[in-house]
Amino acid sequence: MSLLTQWQRLQQWAEQRLPALTRHRRQEELPIELHRRRIYIVPTGFGVAFTLLLLVMMVGSLNYSNNAGLMLTCLLGAATSISMLVAFRTLNGLRIRGVRAGHAMAGQPIDVTFDFEARRLRQAVRLDIADATQSFDVNGRTDVTISMSTEQRGWLAIPRLRIWTTWPMGLFRAWSWVNPHYAVLVWPRPEIAGPGPTLPLEDHRRQRLHLGEDLASLRDYRSGDSMRHVAWKASARHENLLVKDYEQPEARQEWRLDWRHMRGLDNEARIARLARWSGEALAQGRQWSLWLPSEVIGIGGGPSHYARCMSALALLP
Repeated sequence: MSLLTQWQRLQQWAEQRLPALTRHRRQEELPIELHRRRIYIVPTGFGVAFTLLLLVMMVGSLNYSNNAGLMLTCLLGAATSISMLVAFRTLNGLRIRGVRAGHAMAGQPIDVTFDFEARRLRQAVRLDIADATQSFDVNGRTDVTISMSTEQRGWLAIPRLRIWTTWPMGLFRAWSWVNPHYAVLVWPRPEIAGPGPTLPLEDHRRQRLHLGEDLASLRDYRSGDSMRHVAWKASARHENLLVKDYEQPEARQEWRLDWRHMRGLDNEARIARLARWSGEALAQGRQWSLWLPSEVIGIGGGPSHYARCMSALALLP
């Protein structure tokens, strides 16, 4: 078994046995500030080896009365002590002002952004959350975004995260645990394929001629047409006057997505289908409404309406 593996097991054992290291497992309200009572420091594997090297150098210098070697040993020892202080000061006073998250569907990673603040420059800080890690510097206010994996819809609590550093020389490891009281909402996963919503037979994309912006065709002049719309160049090649005509698509009929109309499906299948229909309505630029057992969302459209519908579906029991 390697020395590094043994050292990691020792750290895990210390976390389980020492109450001071586990007292921050309870959730904390934001903002959260790191201070000396919650920052812990231990030598790294490299730091232990470097300390042993200094001891050997000191014994050799004393044994052979080598003043230059003894001075070098003392200087390196002083630098080691200073590096421990710098590692502590890198985390001391670091503050998490807030947390915000983006949107993601179940099975997709969701981006969580932490708002860090420090009065002076903090370098080589690392953030561990779940299986992800992110390194960053803090100068004033800094946003740190890290991705979390998701499995199912609904509220996902942010797990206890660790903030640590080995700055500046990698001889000491300073860390602190933070457990913010915050959860992110994961949207349901839409079904891959399936039937579309039931719509009236007359709901289809029709064209109607009117004065719009897109040129549709040229037609014969009719009494009452504006002379501004006469296509003079084209009329010169024909016996009759030709007029520019325009068209634009008639607005699509809105979709009414109703939970009650999907009989024979379980709740999760209904949620997945309504999520797919909402996505299709958004992609097609339609207006749609959503009826759910716990909420009725009126007709609307666009990304904000889509987000509201998906959030409502995610919160269904």
